[in-house]
Amino acid sequence: MTEQIKADICVIGAGSGGLSVAAAAAAFGEKVVLLEKAKMGGDCLNYGCVPSKAMIAAGKQAQTIRDAVKFGVSAGEPEVNYQAVHDHIHSVIAAIEPNDSVERFEGLGVQVIQQAGKFKDAKTVVTADGKTEITARHFVISTGSSAAKLPIEGLDDVNYLTNETVFDLTEQPKKLVIIGGGPIGMELAQAQRRLGTDVTVLEAFNVLGKDDPELTAVVIDQIRRDGVELREGAKILRVEKGDEAFDHSAKIILEGEDGEEDVLEATHLMVAAGRAPNVNGLDLEKANITYDKRGIKVKDTLKTTNRRVFAIGDVTGGLQFTHVAGYHAGLVIRSILFRMTARENRNIIPWVTYTAPEMAHVGMNEEQAKQKHRDIRILRWPYGENDRAQAERKTAGLIKIVTDKRGNILGASIVGENAGEMINMWSLIISQKMNVKAITGYISPYPTLSEIGRRAAISYYGDLPKKPMIRRTISFFKFFG
Repeated sequence: MTEQIKADICVIGAGSGGLSVAAAAAAFGEKVVLLEKAKMGGDCLNYGCVPSKAMIAAGKQAQTIRDAVKFGVSAGEPEVNYQAVHDHIHSVIAAIEPNDSVERFEGLGVQVIQQAGKFKDAKTVVTADGKTEITARHFVISTGSSAAKLPIEGLDDVNYLTNETVFDLTEQPKKLVIIGGGPIGMELAQAQRRLGTDVTVLEAFNVLGKDDPELTAVVIDQIRRDGVELREGAKILRVEKGDEAFDHSAKIILEGEDGEEDVLEATHLMVAAGRAPNVNGLDLEKANITYDKRGIKVKDTLKTTNRRVFAIGDVTGGLQFTHVAGYHAGLVIRSILFRMTARENRNIIPWVTYTAPEMAHVGMNEEQAKQKHRDIRILRWPYGENDRAQAERKTAGLIKIVTDKRGNILGASIVGENAGEMINMWSLIISQKMNVKAITGYISPYPTLSEIGRRAAISYYGDLPKKPMIRRTISFFKFFG
């Protein structure tokens, strides 16, 4: 017999966004049902942010040993135990796992059902096994995204890696080829190279092509100096099975410069080119929910075409970051519980690419600002002019601040050491619509990297000494002693 459950909120997908909605709603006494067909914590905990940053950290330690000689410390080439790297990654996942576990959420009062969910009609969800039907006042879809399938001939015949499988490797790849030069591909390419893997990245267009070229040039230069081979404008003709001695091997046949075929052999092939929303199996049509290949269509309130249903995070096809899903969760809670008109504001959402050096951004970039404002100013300050950066030999990079003619800060971009931490302050500045004056008015401790931003802000007033009116004013005051 089918179990009938009546809930206030039914959440489909236990990724970061879904878990945040479930926990917050349960804390306010709502009856919450949470459906998850796979692992609690979703992509971020198990296949994305957490394991990738753990691998990047391992690569960083290896590079620190290589760079120690710059500081008068001799160490030599590091010895990498790849099994231990694997264990490190999974121990980090295990340390965080209890926060996202079934037991914790049941303890919070959430009813967790470890099944996939699909819509029966506009106000009912049924579990995949057909044993449970949930009716609810509101539904929240938080099913995330997965690595996109590429239309490359022969690719489906190869056991290639994705972000869902690469962290399970216990033996180091000898020759890793990554298809895709976006943030995921570049982060893992550099981390693997620093661990000692021979790495080639194939990108059909430009590496990190969605970011500011002035900043990406700094990142690309370092990744190339680390030894990663970057092939931009690569045209893949087909993929064939490679050496049978390696589970993830492949031959990638490229179009060469002379029109001839160029064969690239890999012991391990990884695909990191784009993400696809997880909408299959939800039967969204039965709930009158509009979607396409880019994701579920939502208003800026995150409501779908079914007024009972919200969609958050990657499945909406917008900015695909864990913190965006968390931001969405907060908006949905305000809408459902407090009947507030909470709308998404993408201008205040920061993002970081965790390469070395890191690259971070919030607000408008230079081109966006030019399209919206008549007069803008670009304020820059290089890491090389910062004393802390000099002391730590981390002088590659700069901050780039965009303001309007009145000094209102429209956006900020940073490339350099700790850019991901430094962007926090600028995210607050953008969200609070602050002016350059506010930045010049605070005191930054010396020596810190954050001084770079303050120095850039002060440069807004750099031409004041040259203005005749200012000089005349100063001369006037001299008469008073």
